[in-house]
Amino acid sequence: MALKITVIGTGYLGATHAAAMAELGFEVLGLDISEEKVKTLSAGLTPMFEPGLEELLRRHVEGLPGSTGRLRFTTSYPDAAAFGDVHFICVNTPQRHGEHAADMSHVDAAVESLAPHLTRPALVVGKSTVPVGSAARIAARIAELAPAGDKAEVAWNPEFLREGFAVQDTLRPDRIVAGVTGPEAERLLREVYAGPIAEGSPFLTMDLPTAELVKAAANSFLATKISFINAMAEVCEAAGGDVVKLAEAIGHDERIGRKFLRAGIGFGGGCLPKDLRAFMARAGELGVDQALTFLREIDSINMRRRSHMVELTREALGGAVLGRRIAVLGATFKPDSDDVRDSPALNIAGQLHLQGAQVTVYDPKGLDNARQVFPTLGYAGSVTEAVRGADAVLHLTEWREFRELDPAELGRLVGHRRLLDGRNTLDPARWRAAGWTYRALGRPAA
Repeated sequence: MALKITVIGTGYLGATHAAAMAELGFEVLGLDISEEKVKTLSAGLTPMFEPGLEELLRRHVEGLPGSTGRLRFTTSYPDAAAFGDVHFICVNTPQRHGEHAADMSHVDAAVESLAPHLTRPALVVGKSTVPVGSAARIAARIAELAPAGDKAEVAWNPEFLREGFAVQDTLRPDRIVAGVTGPEAERLLREVYAGPIAEGSPFLTMDLPTAELVKAAANSFLATKISFINAMAEVCEAAGGDVVKLAEAIGHDERIGRKFLRAGIGFGGGCLPKDLRAFMARAGELGVDQALTFLREIDSINMRRRSHMVELTREALGGAVLGRRIAVLGATFKPDSDDVRDSPALNIAGQLHLQGAQVTVYDPKGLDNARQVFPTLGYAGSVTEAVRGADAVLHLTEWREFRELDPAELGRLVGHRRLLDGRNTLDPARWRAAGWTYRALGRPAA
């Protein structure tokens, strides 16, 4: 009999995972405590922007024209427990308010709601990013609550989704990490991921703590690489060097590689910053905080990039931003997303606004979310509207639309041709040839 899958939590991770499981041929039931979210998804619509996700939903959501009918949504835990053989927990683990530690309340609530209804053998699989040790604690709690007892097993299968590529990363993952305690859990996860495994995705089995640590270690290494090149940008500015040329040179070393060596305003989003801090907090609880003290500096370098971009803007405007008109291109923390959580771009726009600048922001997908975070900023519906009469233009999210802008055409709209490239993705020669003063973090002024 074919496995039936439930996905608990239908936010960014859960909605993507549910749709991808249906695409892989499984019958899937998505669960969320939000009736509004369930209604939205049941109509084949997404509560967030992610390329390809809405098309995937419409291909499988029950009741939609031409769909396979393999995917539906509910708010009922008893229905989910009765339906599923494998239950994926995909709820959010945000940073705890006022602390660095992860807030596990959503995960714990999902376990407390699901476990009492597990009356037959089942596998509960965590995908949420959690502090190491959580899986063992959850397994013990399920053993207490579930009528099925030890027939309700726990496994951990961390996600490695990149916003903007989440559908691709779920259907064709670069690795599948399976933290298991026995052969049955491994067998079931191999069955779930049989398609990607057959196409070459490595399937890595390990114990529960190691599986939990993989996600924290991967994000910490990525953050370290990004902050390293940003630290080099600071040195380049002081020494008159060019961080882009430096990154190109060291990137040719196969031990280092070229990826994520683009200096700029740093990382943000709903995962990397909070996962970094939660990892440090958990290391402290385990008594090994000294092992991760370097991550404090990684976090500090990253946050410093934002204030440095504000300083660079002030310098470009003659020492003050009060009353000056500034156009900000980009609000999301990365392109191909509408996510503005901990966005460096929006943070910089907000800082400039608080210092008295007249800031107008344009972003292809993130304006609605940005308005909710910073309602006092100005917002424009197009690049041309945003830059009209601007004393300076800040490029802060590397959308393709911005890379394709015509410097000469844009130059006719602004008050002064000043461009500050916070992502080091625009061509300095091209913009300077059109009469713009081009500045970027870690690069010579001319």
